Amino acid sequence: MELNKFKFNIVTKKDKKYIYDIIRKKYILLTEEEKVRQITINYLISELEIPISHISSEKGFLIDTGLKKRFDVIVHDRHGKIAILIECKSPKIKINSKVIDQILIYNQKLKSKYLMVTNGCHTIALDCHNKDIKQIKSLPKYSDL
Repeated sequence: MELNKFKFNIVTKKDKKYIYDIIRKKYILLTEEEKVRQITINYLISELEIPISHISSEKGFLIDTGLKKRFDVIVHDRHGKIAILIECKSPKIKINSKVIDQILIYNQKLKSKYLMVTNGCHTIALDCHNKDIKQIKSLPKYSDL
């Protein structure tokens, strides 16, 4: 996923760059992870044809142990159920078993059909429809959710 592929609204305030988040409808400090999140959101909209109204970003939830957690991106299907759960990392963070475990723990509560973890350089997509979790080449388009 390339930053240059999509058009972003980036402003500089007090020597810091901010990027406009079309989901949260506000400017967010442009960190490496935020850059990956915004590229991912634009990929969902342009490539997977997901309506903006069916995407949520950076919202909190409680896992079964009572701990507060925050997901990066969620896509809802046309029935309002969680269809895709996405965890974004900085390109400096390797996508390894620890990152996969994190999204699997989140999914115990959120019950998404599909999972994706990405650092912008490396992306893993998982199908969680059944008890078996299997890696897939790409996420389905919105019409197939």
